[in-house]
Amino acid sequence: MEKTKKMSEDKKYSNLVYNKANYYEKASEKEKEQIFEFAEKYKTFIDECKTERECCREAIKQAKERGYSEFHFGDKLKSGDKRYFVNRDKGVVFFKVGTLPLEENGMRIVVAHIDAPRLDIKQIPVYESDGFCYLKTHYYGGIKKYQWLTIPLSLHGVVILKDGSKVNIKIGDKEDDPVFYISDLLPHLGRNQMAGKATDIISGEQLNVIIGGMPLINAEKDKIKINVLKTLYDKYKITEEDFISSELCAVPAVRARDVGFDRALIAGYGHDDRSCSYPSMQAIFDVQNENTSMCILVDKEEIGSEGNTGIKCKVYEDIIDEICFALKVNSRQVRGKSICLSADVTACYDPNFASVYEKKNSAIISCGACMNKFTGSGGKSGSSDASAETVAKVRKLFDESGVVWQTAELGKVDIGGGGTVAKFIAQLNIDTVDIGVPVISMHSPYELISKADLYSMYKVALAFLK
Repeated sequence: MEKTKKMSEDKKYSNLVYNKANYYEKASEKEKEQIFEFAEKYKTFIDECKTERECCREAIKQAKERGYSEFHFGDKLKSGDKRYFVNRDKGVVFFKVGTLPLEENGMRIVVAHIDAPRLDIKQIPVYESDGFCYLKTHYYGGIKKYQWLTIPLSLHGVVILKDGSKVNIKIGDKEDDPVFYISDLLPHLGRNQMAGKATDIISGEQLNVIIGGMPLINAEKDKIKINVLKTLYDKYKITEEDFISSELCAVPAVRARDVGFDRALIAGYGHDDRSCSYPSMQAIFDVQNENTSMCILVDKEEIGSEGNTGIKCKVYEDIIDEICFALKVNSRQVRGKSICLSADVTACYDPNFASVYEKKNSAIISCGACMNKFTGSGGKSGSSDASAETVAKVRKLFDESGVVWQTAELGKVDIGGGGTVAKFIAQLNIDTVDIGVPVISMHSPYELISKADLYSMYKVALAFLK
């Protein structure tokens, strides 16, 4: 009797303890089906969209299919309008005008980025050396350079020709396409290479992509280079000078694949941050809301959100102001009442490298999208550090909606760190907090996530916008 009474008391107080829950354990069979169905559509998206331009095009296509129309500065707006605004084909804003007063309720905003680490092609890139033709590259974002060796690469981007016409390039992803390649030193001759630091395995200037190996017989010199340029001209009308006005990059020529016998995980290129941007845009497409809601997909996060397509560009503040002007409300007042989710991935606890994590405050795989109250490094440098009130507001929304989610920070104190767009949104006087999908092997050419966490991100964005 006493034992039964003690067990009853233990159960009574068990809800005082915070425990993370595995989404797969909590999900019904029907919800598991939804998790897997959502993952299949996501895999198709990241296979087809490997650059910010490609993501932008596909997002707009899907928005139009759902009744969205393009917004231009000066347009009139009314409740129920579904509009999109394009920023230079590399960023897009979707918004729905709600019925609740903007001055009192503000906007619900989700921001994610659609750029990913890659190898950008230099402006004068083509050269020949000892039987090979190469493209010179300049890496984009924080990468481990050695991870990009000896993997199949595809070329994506645009070239603006001398006559002003635009050529879209996408070579290497189809089964019958050629791929491109960066060589590595054979282990038989690699003793000195492997004795050094990982950062010295290969330098940035050695990340040269092999693009050809057959000479043009009648050429006088640089026969392989001339043959490659001839192929480019015959197929695309591209000359060597046209590379000056191009945006080309090398990305992994790999398709997203299920991982594990149970297919619970997804390996793919660009989970950072498309595992957040895709659920966010699907949420604004699907949400039935009274709030005015907005989803912003931006470029350049991986290099500090710079330029006129990163979140630092004033156009994103302007679009909020323009919506307020069209609805005859004070934009400064609206921003002060608004709240934003910075939808960006976070580091997932990796048992194989446990020493860099503080497990109690780490994101655990399949336990849902993860809220980071702060990011930054060291003493929270570079973080907006969301207020307790903001976290409480978002936490209440998630819990009331039955969303499976968790909270964490980015590794042990003083081990490293990272940043998101959150601080730039916060500078507009908008309460902002980070939340995103936990990622294993982040910034590698082939990252790993859980399908459960991906679907949780969709449910998080849906609950927040609703």
